Amino acid sequence: LRVAMPLTFGPTHFAPVLAEMARQHPQLHIHTSYSDRFVDLIAEGFDCAIRGAYLQDSNLIAKRVGPIHGKLVASPDYIEAYGSPETLDELVTHQALMQGTEAWQFMDGSKIVTVQPQGRFKADSATALAAAAAAGLGIAWLPDCITYEYVASGALVPIMTSYPVPPGAAYVVRLPGQHPTRKVRVLTEMLTEYFKRNPDLWGLDR
Repeated sequence: LRVAMPLTFGPTHFAPVLAEMARQHPQLHIHTSYSDRFVDLIAEGFDCAIRGAYLQDSNLIAKRVGPIHGKLVASPDYIEAYGSPETLDELVTHQALMQGTEAWQFMDGSKIVTVQPQGRFKADSATALAAAAAAGLGIAWLPDCITYEYVASGALVPIMTSYPVPPGAAYVVRLPGQHPTRKVRVLTEMLTEYFKRNPDLWGLDR
């Protein structure tokens, strides 16, 4: 089984699922590639990939395995020094910690609104952005599985909770075909069970 997984949370959260799969299926060879870049399943010879978003125009087949919930967070030190934004207009005046030039989306009642944040600190790793937020550098828009321990310890605090982040999902994507191979089907089932067992990390499936 050749599988591509996101570097952001694959090694910490999904690697144990693959290890258990290998234990249960001793004849199965598993090769995992961890990267946040967009991999080409055909060109790079992967059986499947785990993705935190599904591209509607993709010709790949996607199977949803669980929810991904996130929130805006900042450190108590940052909030003490710069205040906590209450509105989307206030948010754009704060230091945002970003992966690139991405826009942030929020729910305003039943509408999805998009904000273009500004900031001087960028990293192509959600884990690095969480550490930067905990160090007081700014506000980060991150999945709960990354910020869970920081929030539990008080190092990060959820902010602007009246504007929740639209819920996302994790998918197993594979090449088009009539039916998934047995190894892809088994991985999909195990990941689905993993999400159900860990609602504190991923949020409840609504």
